[in-house]
Amino acid sequence: MAHDARAHFCLTVLNPGGRDPEQHFPEGAGETAQPHPPTNFHAYAACTRGSFHREIRRALAEATPVLLLLRGDFSASERALAVLQKEGRVVAVSLKEAGLHQIADQLRDPARLARFVRIVSRADGCIAPTPEAADFYRAIRGSPDRVAFIPTPYPIDDRRWDFSRPIDERSGIFIGTREWNVLSRNHLGALLVARRLSEQAGERVTVFNFDRRKGARLIAGIGLASEKLRVLDRKLSYPSYLREIARHKIVLQLDTSFVPGQVAGDALLCRVPSVGGNGAIDRLAFPDTCGFAHSISEIAQTALRLLTDGAHYRESVASMETIASQRIAFKVVAEELEDFFNR
Repeated sequence: MAHDARAHFCLTVLNPGGRDPEQHFPEGAGETAQPHPPTNFHAYAACTRGSFHREIRRALAEATPVLLLLRGDFSASERALAVLQKEGRVVAVSLKEAGLHQIADQLRDPARLARFVRIVSRADGCIAPTPEAADFYRAIRGSPDRVAFIPTPYPIDDRRWDFSRPIDERSGIFIGTREWNVLSRNHLGALLVARRLSEQAGERVTVFNFDRRKGARLIAGIGLASEKLRVLDRKLSYPSYLREIARHKIVLQLDTSFVPGQVAGDALLCRVPSVGGNGAIDRLAFPDTCGFAHSISEIAQTALRLLTDGAHYRESVASMETIASQRIAFKVVAEELEDFFNR
């Protein structure tokens, strides 16, 4: 009986006025070709076989608990909260952009901050995709009650989403970041570390460049040997992007933004070790290789060992899925969400 009840818990995620269209996940993660992949906040809906909406009336029609995303100036989110609660829905809220630098940027306007405090105080609860965002909500609400850190899940328990390749077919370093203008991403630092690793291990480095000539000049200034550099300058579909990652031995980043951790989640779907980064998924799925509380030198040494020690690499890949399945698999997070809303 408990299993049947669990199977019928569904969550509606509402992003009022957002750009992503309505999407339903009756099969959980589903097939890999979808309008939006079951990642980030879509994953909260997908793991519970729920739905994602941008219209309030459509979300109300689901007659399920709601995770309301806060975005923009929060005015649409505040109106949505009032309507949903008037209709008797249980509503938890979460900032759509939850990295520490993103939170700071969104709340530096006094009017927006005041609206945010009202929403967080009036909501039935708060769900945070990072521990740091959860602490932020607790400080505003003045209580730890009805606030939870629940990581964004990844469908590692669905074989349709296993993009891994045989270890013998992997080579090179994939740079997981691409934003020069977000200083906490430390994109430059990641490329400098990659250059040194390429020299030491003889591996090629793959990096995206969407900044055209400026980006090309910046990459050229790093000094990577042309024969050891591969630059991708066009956006890929999500499945194609994962297949690209899967070709590599490691994913490297030095991001210190305390984000939910999609780069690490993407690497996990490919069963490729993610090195560096201090996001929530980095810390949960890659506790031995993440960048949290480690120096750049230590991160570089971790990456070098993975690139040059075959036995250690195989052990790391073998343990990856076991570690991640304990906290971020769809089934695990679906149970956490149900328990949260039941409380």
